[in-house]
Amino acid sequence: MPGRRAGRISVAALSCYRPGERSRLLYRVHIYRRHKGEKASFTWDDYRDLILMAHRQLDAPIVLIWDNLNRHTCSEMRQFIAASADWLRVVQLPAYAPELNPTEGIWSLLNRGGLANLAVTGLDELVRVVKRGLKKIQYRPHLIDGCLAETGLALNQL
Repeated sequence: MPGRRAGRISVAALSCYRPGERSRLLYRVHIYRRHKGEKASFTWDDYRDLILMAHRQLDAPIVLIWDNLNRHTCSEMRQFIAASADWLRVVQLPAYAPELNPTEGIWSLLNRGGLANLAVTGLDELVRVVKRGLKKIQYRPHLIDGCLAETGLALNQL
């Protein structure tokens, strides 16, 4: 049907920093094709699974700097955070403070890179372009470092 939207994608990402090691970008993509019964966006447990994946891959405790997205602050997530206190610490950003979130810089890089002036023919093409752009950022740790530097935060402050 002409004019009907094919769906959308959402991306959840973690910018990961450790003194003496290269910075890393971990992410997950959620594709919503508007099918009946399909979840439209990330749920709290999708975010939990991303954190668990990061903990396994990084093999280290995590200090998570988070905005106030409702899925980040729901009761289930608070229970998960409390149960993971031995390896997970969460620093909640003040409301409306994207300039303090290094991952916001990732979205800026992505928008200025592969998504700038992009016209796609379908959802699958958009997914390919987004994944390709994120992969390029992953292989350039100096870009991820720059996203942290832009916030004015330093690793010793975390």
